[in-house]
Amino acid sequence: MSKIIRTEAGSILAKAVEYHGFVYLQGVTARDLSKDVKTQTKDVLDQIDALLETHGTDKTRLLQAQIWLKQITDRDAMNEIWTAWLPAGGAPARACVEAALADPRILVEIMITACK
Repeated sequence: MSKIIRTEAGSILAKAVEYHGFVYLQGVTARDLSKDVKTQTKDVLDQIDALLETHGTDKTRLLQAQIWLKQITDRDAMNEIWTAWLPAGGAPARACVEAALADPRILVEIMITACK
């Protein structure tokens, strides 16, 4: 039976779960919720980089991204940071929607699936 690796598993979620060479990340939000959407997006992507590195992979191995924005009108600003972060030719399958998030100060939440 293949091993399941959970990173920082809590009572309701783990920051990441690795199974059969796939890495599934939690929905990542910014640590400083007082910042604008661009700064929150940059922080989220930095956290994603660190989680992927913990599991021996990186953003060149992205498969899927789900992005939730508090306001869909922030899509262009978020995409400016997202596009600069992506490796050339390495965009994943992606959804980006407006949603009511857990804390009204959260402007963006991103969930990634990658492979090793």
